[in-house]
Amino acid sequence: MLIPNEYVSTAEDIADQVIRRGKNVLPTVARLCLISTFLEDGIRMWVQWSEQRDYMDMSWGCGKFLATMFVVVNLVGQLGGCVMVLGRLKVDIACGLLFFIVVLQTFAYSILWDMQFLLRNLALIGALLLVLAEARAEGRSLFAGVPSLGENKPKTYLQLAGRILLAFMFITLLRFEFSFLQIIQDLLGSILMILVTVGYRTKLSALMLVLVLTVLNLYHNAWWAVPSYKPLRDFLKYDFFQTLSVIGGLLMIVYLGPGGVSMDEHKKKW
Repeated sequence: MLIPNEYVSTAEDIADQVIRRGKNVLPTVARLCLISTFLEDGIRMWVQWSEQRDYMDMSWGCGKFLATMFVVVNLVGQLGGCVMVLGRLKVDIACGLLFFIVVLQTFAYSILWDMQFLLRNLALIGALLLVLAEARAEGRSLFAGVPSLGENKPKTYLQLAGRILLAFMFITLLRFEFSFLQIIQDLLGSILMILVTVGYRTKLSALMLVLVLTVLNLYHNAWWAVPSYKPLRDFLKYDFFQTLSVIGGLLMIVYLGPGGVSMDEHKKKW
């Protein structure tokens, strides 16, 4: 047991050094990754305006006006929310706006009945909750000299809910194939995701999961290698940016830590 513990301690030291050196850029990178799927979808609404409108009209038979309003709401809501999150302008309103877009698309595109897409949307909501938690922590730090009545419980529960919802993303990446590499990938990812969810060695586990998801995302969702006329390109692009948003949520965990409801926090009391 001594050797594994030494390896883990060394890995944690390296992770701490990486976090300390990147602490000034880490929140911005996390936010940029997190809003990437909304930014890409908002731009797509503009570029494919008529296609998106016609698709909604054909799918729901709602008429051109309502279909156009759907595209406008998605375009303005997503691009506006992205600007607000990156600029740290009314982040709670921005997160609420992006949350509304996620729910709207879940019903509009019938994602509610597709388990894989539903789990990914839940993971996306988890990432938004972590942005909201960071905004609350930032707001609290502005009043560092003011006496506090105790722990910032809303932030703590936002972090807990965010960690749990992010776990759904990795569930969609599990592939039950009987190959050595796939089994190792599934086991490693599952262990790391459980550690992040319960909040044990959270920053190290989240950082390792960022590396795993980044490699898998670049390998499985290489949309740029698919010709533009193939429908597969759009599907891979959608998966790529959704995964990138979840990576942003994990980077937010690396920056913020697990919060009060976690094994790491309870270890401090032992």
